[in-house]
Amino acid sequence: QVQLVESGGGLVQAGESLRLSCAASGISVSLNVMGWYRQAPGKQRELVASIVRGGSTTYADSVKGRFTISRDNTKNTVSLQMNSLKPEDTAVYYCASDRVRLGSGFTYWGQGTQVTVSS
Repeated sequence: QVQLVESGGGLVQAGESLRLSCAASGISVSLNVMGWYRQAPGKQRELVASIVRGGSTTYADSVKGRFTISRDNTKNTVSLQMNSLKPEDTAVYYCASDRVRLGSGFTYWGQGTQVTVSS
């Protein structure tokens, strides 16, 4: 059974940092495409960052240069370091994994963690 458990969300002020973590069980993060999505109230869920098996990373334009996705194969975790946070980063952040492509019908999702950035 695959489980993705996020942690690290919270309330911060604009300009501060947060680090989200996703602990995976039932899969190996090194063998899957891993990603972080977010969903703000009234908006669609969007892909923020992803890391593929080979280690290449991609980012949404809105977070490039501020967010960094990484994984720890020994701990089987994926993290999202978020710096210079802005109020528009406020959302529920979800960890996701897929063997082939995020967003397919076989993507696994965590329960989400709330990130709130005050101005």
